[in-house]
Amino acid sequence: MEISSIKKFWEDWEEQTLSPLATLSTKSRGRQYPEEECELRNCFQRDRDRIIHSKSFRRLKHKSQVFLSPEGDHYRTRLTHTLEVSQISRTIARGLRLNEDLTEAISLGHDLGHTPFGHAGEEALQEIHPGGFKHNEQSLRVVDFIERDGRGLNLTWEVRDGIVRHSKTRDMNMENISTENLPQTLEGQVVRWSDMIAYVNHDIDDAIRAGVITQDDLPLDCLKILGKTHRERIDRMVKDIILTSIEKSPVTMSIPVRNATQELRKFLFETVYFGKYQHIEREKAKRLIKELYQFFLENLNILEKEYRINFSHQDADLIVCDFISGMTDRYAIAIYRKYFIPFSWPQEGIGKEIN
Repeated sequence: MEISSIKKFWEDWEEQTLSPLATLSTKSRGRQYPEEECELRNCFQRDRDRIIHSKSFRRLKHKSQVFLSPEGDHYRTRLTHTLEVSQISRTIARGLRLNEDLTEAISLGHDLGHTPFGHAGEEALQEIHPGGFKHNEQSLRVVDFIERDGRGLNLTWEVRDGIVRHSKTRDMNMENISTENLPQTLEGQVVRWSDMIAYVNHDIDDAIRAGVITQDDLPLDCLKILGKTHRERIDRMVKDIILTSIEKSPVTMSIPVRNATQELRKFLFETVYFGKYQHIEREKAKRLIKELYQFFLENLNILEKEYRINFSHQDADLIVCDFISGMTDRYAIAIYRKYFIPFSWPQEGIGKEIN
């Protein structure tokens, strides 16, 4: 048996088994730059593998989800959030007979452009960077231009579309979304819902663990519809999307579950994300990011040494934004300490070594 026959088997399986609304790997719109196909993996599997092997993916393990630079081992990071989104989206995709490979690739790549310190870092760059900053757009920039020393990952159109269109605004009503703002594949729409299902539920779990809220603080009317426990809520949301969206477009929830989910999300914004417990630390993180941004903008020679990049034909603001948004929490703190905090003089004679 030849390797290529294995790929052909799974391509035929997709066509015969998946929903007519699914995105087939053989029908992809292709990559930004043509390249030779893999004889074993389909295009979406290759995208998934490229994302997993990227440096930006590995850095997610040290980027905050909600609680900044958490010391506890069980708080979510941007990486564990990404893995939970991937698991949920694959379950929904299988239930709807959509392309799991595509949903997995989008899930794993959707937050590659996220800043250190979660949304506090994003807000800081949004306020100081000309033209603003959105992590979903930065995620696309990461896979298109930043990874592989400026060559990008050359992902398929479907994965890139799912990455850039996954994000949701704070005040967005999930039932009134224009079609042009939705991912153009149902697989991308699945990831968009899975992202919200993941963070609404695991952020409640982390907030209770941190003592920011208690189980009794959660809106009772939401719990009556969605369930009282973490497991029950995820189970209800996932099954509701599957039952509501079978052989339909767009992917959505039923009205009662969607409204309850939206209300729970609103509760998190008011009590956790922008609550009094987070406010002081968020402001510290934002100030750190802004000071680093201004410092490197005024000291591009230092940035060139730190970032090891070619400055020719690139905008300075964009280079600084790329550098800072790619930092992990601990690296941002370390680089701030290096350039802003005086070091303790360790021993006699150190000046001779410096000179």
